[in-house]
Amino acid sequence: MFAALSVAAGMTAQTHVFDVNTSKVGGAIPSTMYGIFFEDINYAADGGLYGELVKNRSFEFPQHFMGWKAFGKFELKDDGPFDKNPHYVRLHDAGHSDKFTGLENEGFFGIGYQKGADYRFTVWARNPNGDGDVKVRVMLCNPSTMGERQQMAEGQIVVSGKEWKKYEVIIKARETVDKGTLRLMLTRNSKTVDLEHVSLFPVDVYKGDENGMRKDLAESLEQLHPGVFRFPGGCIVEGTDLATRYQWKNSVGPVENRPLNENRWHYTFDYRFFPDYYQSYGLGFYEYFRLSEQIGAEPLPVVNCGMSCQYQNDIKNEADVHVALDQLQPYIDDAIDLIEFANGDPAKNSWAKLRADMGHPEPFNLKYIGIGNEQWDYKDNPAFTKRLAKFIEAIRKVHPEIKIIGTTGPDSEGEKFDQLQPKMAELKVDLYDEHFYRNEQWFLHSGNRYDNYPRGKGQPKVFAGEYACHGRGKKWNHFNAALMEAAFMTDLERNADVVEMATYAPLFAHVDGWQWRPDAIWYDNLRKFNSCSYYVQQLYSLNKGTNMLSLTMNGKPVAGNDDQDGLFASAVYDKNSNEVIIKVVNTGDKPQDATLNLKGMKGSHEAQLITFHSDELTAENTLDEPQKIVPQTSSLTVEAPSQTITVPARTFHVYKIKK
Repeated sequence: MFAALSVAAGMTAQTHVFDVNTSKVGGAIPSTMYGIFFEDINYAADGGLYGELVKNRSFEFPQHFMGWKAFGKFELKDDGPFDKNPHYVRLHDAGHSDKFTGLENEGFFGIGYQKGADYRFTVWARNPNGDGDVKVRVMLCNPSTMGERQQMAEGQIVVSGKEWKKYEVIIKARETVDKGTLRLMLTRNSKTVDLEHVSLFPVDVYKGDENGMRKDLAESLEQLHPGVFRFPGGCIVEGTDLATRYQWKNSVGPVENRPLNENRWHYTFDYRFFPDYYQSYGLGFYEYFRLSEQIGAEPLPVVNCGMSCQYQNDIKNEADVHVALDQLQPYIDDAIDLIEFANGDPAKNSWAKLRADMGHPEPFNLKYIGIGNEQWDYKDNPAFTKRLAKFIEAIRKVHPEIKIIGTTGPDSEGEKFDQLQPKMAELKVDLYDEHFYRNEQWFLHSGNRYDNYPRGKGQPKVFAGEYACHGRGKKWNHFNAALMEAAFMTDLERNADVVEMATYAPLFAHVDGWQWRPDAIWYDNLRKFNSCSYYVQQLYSLNKGTNMLSLTMNGKPVAGNDDQDGLFASAVYDKNSNEVIIKVVNTGDKPQDATLNLKGMKGSHEAQLITFHSDELTAENTLDEPQKIVPQTSSLTVEAPSQTITVPARTFHVYKIKK
């Protein structure tokens, strides 16, 4: 039986010779090469990465009690202490010893809490009558429990005085519940109390920041070792209309006075509709910059260019949905002020002073800014590029050190792309942003995409800002889609002199609240799993090396061409670890032999082999099986200059060879 298996394993196609020139190190690979793109879609911010567990914490949703159940005697008031969030709730005694007054919040698809974990409850409160102390019970509840008591944690705050003050209590959960509630209840025979900005966070948030990130999700970002972090999104930067575009200035300053914004993804799909999808701005630009710093990524903020989403607006009269050119200055000022907020001197600039007041007197060292998202020009109207030109002129005048990123629109090819790509060079942007959500065949036939891109002085670099394989008929996360992405990324790596950065998208999705898939990281209220696409990104990021190496077969790149049997390959050198790192992807349904012709190396070399493979192409990790498909590492010895390898069908291999 063993002999038969051995013979079968050897029945592969002809050997392919990969010529890897290890003695001639190529150009440097940018530190930003592989990064992450965050957009508040799929409940990625509120209900996801942002640690807040209370929905509509300041009662500012258009339906002011959305997310809440109020009971007993209560009023909604609108003369609160925060001018941008004026609403609050006044609770009165229920008027009977066996009746109760209070509030209950449902959270985001429920409030999840873990047994033994501590949770920080805070609220701004006062006794408007000033007639003594008011006791408010604070409870984590499980309304669907079959146990005797719904309360799974309880604490109390004592409100005193007519002035607004912030109160805090830490409560410990006695049980684990994934879809619980937060319940606030006046004690019997109580006095009146006003409550505003009701908040609940796990104490154990990422890096201990009080207004912090959900720890397990932020750790997944850190473990990607991203070189760049693009935020706050794509389409939300544009807004369904200009009134609902993302405005960074509303997202900074005291968190209790950041105004609500309607999320552009609220209205995008009638078949994936969430009427309670708003942005609290609790996860704002200060937090984005701080998170970039914490995970070691270059921050890349994107600002609105004076145009609302062109997909959602049928342009008949440009003035109806876009800012007129002669009224564009406030949008340009927003971009320049953002640079000052990130990098400016607090003694010289008010936005820089705000950054310092928020706790970061040192600059964030911003180097990049994106202007617009998936904008394009119309046939007889260069709507986007004439606006972009004004941004470029103004920013270069005061901040020539900042790299400006334009866009080639929403497509990877076609009329919009062909029109915009040469315009980016004419406008002298530093990089342009390409987006492509495409099926398997596109990825299989795009392995040479960047081999013949314009090079040389004055040519912008490429930012592959949003991409993912959307399987034909299988538009969800599965192994085969991730394998296609791995194959395509050999082209990014081989052309690191042209491609300065690349970010898979989208990043996050709540299993109960998604609108778009596939996504890198999925989660519910307590658990998460990293998708196969996540692990492909991680394998490239952790093994990006420092310099390109030439890898060819018969003098050509290994890019899935007709005579290459579904193989894709690239090579890099890492001067820090003194390793030659070779990535090989077999997208075919048969194993393939290849000979590594390591020019410039001799003798035996220790090596690691990382294998990413699944026998079931449509399989994926899940919340119940988060480690179902993960990379596996083994050791081997490589004989130089010539070593034959076998790459199984539908497999991604990474070879790390000590030079």
